[in-house]
Order: sequence, then C-alpha cells, then structure tokens
Amino acid sequence: MSHNTIEINRAMDRFDGHHSVWLFGYGSLIWKADFPYLERRPACIAGWVRRFWQGSHDHRGTLEAPGRVVTLVPQEGALCYGMAYLVTPEEFTHLDHREKNGYLRLPIDIRFDGGGSEEGLVYIARHDNAAYLGEAPELVIARQIAGARGPSGPNVEYLVHLAHALREMGHEDEHVFAIERHLAGLAKQQTK
Repeated sequence: MSHNTIEINRAMDRFDGHHSVWLFGYGSLIWKADFPYLERRPACIAGWVRRFWQGSHDHRGTLEAPGRVVTLVPQEGALCYGMAYLVTPEEFTHLDHREKNGYLRLPIDIRFDGGGSEEGLVYIARHDNAAYLGEAPELVIARQIAGARGPSGPNVEYLVHLAHALREMGHEDEHVFAIERHLAGLAKQQTK
C-alpha cells in the first residue's frame, strides 16, 4: 500500500448517513485536536497497544530521514487509552489528509471513561503500508526520534507531548515512557 491513503479512506462508507461519528485518538490526536468537534471524552479501546512503529515522512520527519510516530498493534487483553471526539463527517476531509501517510480508517468499539461505549473510527497504520518501520528496541527508536525533524517540528516534541498528555490523563504506557527515558539519557550524554 502506498504512503498516501486519502482515496482509500474516502471510499469507506460504513458511517454514511450519520450526522456524527466518534473518533478515537491515541497519538497526536490526544493533544492536538486541530479540527472542530462536538464532544471530547477520555476513552479506551480493547485489544490494542500503542507502538512507535510507523514512519513519519510528512509531519515529524522527511523521506530521507523519517521520524517515528505511533500506530496500534493487536495485543490480547490490552487496553489502549486515549481521547474520543464526536465529529461531523465533514471533518474527515481534514483528518484523512492529516493521517494520509499510511493510516486507514477502521471501525472500532470505543469505551468511555465513566461507562458506556459506541462504535466509532480509529486511524491505524498497518504493517503493510509503505511508511511502516516496524518493531525496534526502544533505545533505537529513541535515537531515531532524537534525530528526526519534519514540517510539523521535531520528532522529540511529538513524543514529549504524548507522554505528558498520557500522564495528565492518569494512564501508564510503558513503551512511550521507556522511549522518553532513553531520550532524556541521550540528551544528558550530548550535554557532557
């Protein structure tokens, strides 16, 4: 599958005719909602974990030096915490462009903090997209993030904002926090 998934996502018709749709955000969508929404609620999805395994050629890196951003990978029994947004279908033009670098819209059951659930959408970059970088040791991921920069800014900024947002929500993510610790160690080494 190519880097650009806009047309594939536009063909998704599962929620045609709906006046609003819940969208689950687990990466930058937690802390950077650059679109209008009707409601915003902390939520989680079951059976998935957040991983820095997707390359970013268009936001947090370049084609020559891709950054790393999160995607979801299946893991039985896991819960991935994030933020759910109730949006109108018109917002998907913007969101499809924002998530065009390998992410596909998929239906998902979203569980809200405090109870209740709704079927909604999530953008996931699967392993078969051209920008997928895959699994790597967290120190290796930290080194790549430390050196990457793209049109949306330094890759480190993405990780720091995500870790901060998760802490503010009161949720642990060992993968994210381990990379954050490695980045802090790399920064200390550079100042010596």
